[in-house]
Amino acid sequence: MADPTLAPAANSIAGNKGEQFTSFDVNAFEVPSSRDEAWRFTPFRRLRGLHDGSATISAEATVEVTGVADGVTVQTVGRDDKRLGDGGVPFDRIAAQAYSSFTQATVITVGKEVELGEPVVVHLDGPGEGEVGYGHIQVRLEPFARAVVVLDQKGSGTYAENVEFVVGDQAALTLVNVHDWADDAVHVAAHHVRVGRDATVRHFAFSLGGNLVRLSPVVHYDAPGGDVELWGLYFADAGQHLEQRLLVDHSQPHCRSNVVYKGALQGDTSGDRSREAHTVWIGDVLIRPEAEGTDTFELNRNLVLTDNARADSVPNLEIETGEIVGAGHASATGRFDDEQLFYLQARGIPEDQARRLVIRGFFREIIAKISVPDIRERLEAAIEEELELAGA
Repeated sequence: MADPTLAPAANSIAGNKGEQFTSFDVNAFEVPSSRDEAWRFTPFRRLRGLHDGSATISAEATVEVTGVADGVTVQTVGRDDKRLGDGGVPFDRIAAQAYSSFTQATVITVGKEVELGEPVVVHLDGPGEGEVGYGHIQVRLEPFARAVVVLDQKGSGTYAENVEFVVGDQAALTLVNVHDWADDAVHVAAHHVRVGRDATVRHFAFSLGGNLVRLSPVVHYDAPGGDVELWGLYFADAGQHLEQRLLVDHSQPHCRSNVVYKGALQGDTSGDRSREAHTVWIGDVLIRPEAEGTDTFELNRNLVLTDNARADSVPNLEIETGEIVGAGHASATGRFDDEQLFYLQARGIPEDQARRLVIRGFFREIIAKISVPDIRERLEAAIEEELELAGA
């Protein structure tokens, strides 16, 4: 097990995002409140006790791995496995609770110089309606390996987890994570991404289902030359809370990161606040003094389709050295572009079809990046279903 990186005390204010407190021990963290910056948008009443220790494990999620080829090993291990924690240490109370509560972990290893032609698919079904579960998955790519891994998450219940991605020198990982939860599900996940020398990571996160989904990817570079892209798509319906909180910690020279997340929202137009669609996107990028030659950009865009929908978007960029290639961020939230609709309608396209075309075009940039045809088609179908609900 990796040693925790102990920063200032858990209730102190870190000098920068990279100094956040980390620990495997849940009792090292105070119970969060709405006064805490990291939690101010999260509705605690809907976490079902994940944040304060009252959500005790009552069932296991089911994990099945398919598409395993030569050079790939899948192991079920206990918490005493020394590899666990190599990707990162829990950075909030729920992540620490998940680490303290899981009974067994799944470790998937792609061997040195192995190049997979087909994706490895991790199927995860939640613990079940009314049940609470905790889990841990680790994906390891040894040096020069190349792989696509799909993490497909479905089912019901309340579920918290840590997922680690340990990418060796000059390895290349594409991760596609689909949150296709049932309407009752509450899911809180911490993704720990550790990037080796000249390694490449493409991390895709798609949030569609669930009552509340909160995803927190954290990227750490172990050596120069790392190249990371984080792509996200989310579509919030009435009553859903979908939250993404990212941290890209540039601590090594000559590394690159690019972040693009896009979301759409449609609430209950009756005005019932409990049926509000709410999305949260927090994008933190830190460039430390030693990270010369960094090139980074982050973008978040939100399309509000109805009334009673709220999108919070907060990009943050901390730069501690002037010797960089480039750094920037952008965020925008708005309704349909009237000029686009007018342009399409002026060419004889009915308004409902024009609205559909605009929404499809809004997401096309991200969907086109997906290298797994089944996932691409599934997302396109899911968006069409959402548009039917919106009457677009």
